[in-house]
Amino acid sequence: MSKFYVIATPIGNMGDITLRAIETLKSVDLILCEDTRETKKILDKYGINKPTMSYHAQSKLSKTDKIFELLEAGKNLALVSDAGTPGISDPGAMLISKIKEDTHMRDRVNVIPIPGASAVITALSASGLPTHEFTFLGFLPHKKGRETLFKEIAQAKRTMVFYESPHRILKTLEALVKFCPDKKVCVARELTKIYEEFQTGSPAEILEYFNKNKDKQRGEFTVLIG
Repeated sequence: MSKFYVIATPIGNMGDITLRAIETLKSVDLILCEDTRETKKILDKYGINKPTMSYHAQSKLSKTDKIFELLEAGKNLALVSDAGTPGISDPGAMLISKIKEDTHMRDRVNVIPIPGASAVITALSASGLPTHEFTFLGFLPHKKGRETLFKEIAQAKRTMVFYESPHRILKTLEALVKFCPDKKVCVARELTKIYEEFQTGSPAEILEYFNKNKDKQRGEFTVLIG
């Protein structure tokens, strides 16, 4: 039976990769990468010399067919994203689903998760917000359904978490000021990296902070609403 490993990689700090992830990457026949250039940085650092192939949201159906052929031939493959756990707000979820749903493949392929870094869990762990119940929303829609979603967040009884880009963080905070003025918000930026920071307060306080500190509007954001 072929093995298909879903391997979490660091979200910033290269030291956050697990020993099991390194051992597995060294053992497989091929590594599927969201971006081969990003994955090469990790492989080079840990002396892993394995062939790679790109697999991302724009990959054609023929790429999936090739992956299925390799698995059918008994090859062991690894799937990694640019950062974090594959399949979580990541195109790898579609490939995993296709393997699981294919009646021929699911009896011949063992999908094995190799856990590790995840921005949503990392942010939750140090946010100071309730973590016994939370809802992860991935990336918010840019237009359709966006206002409805903020209204749902305003009524939520559990912690809500989502990812946001530097280009939209101010608009998102403005929406939280409008729809959730009394909620407690935590914005985690550049997790595990040199400029990692957590800002916690009301939506208005957080918006004021980022408006005053324009250099802080860069990087990757995880937003949590209590």
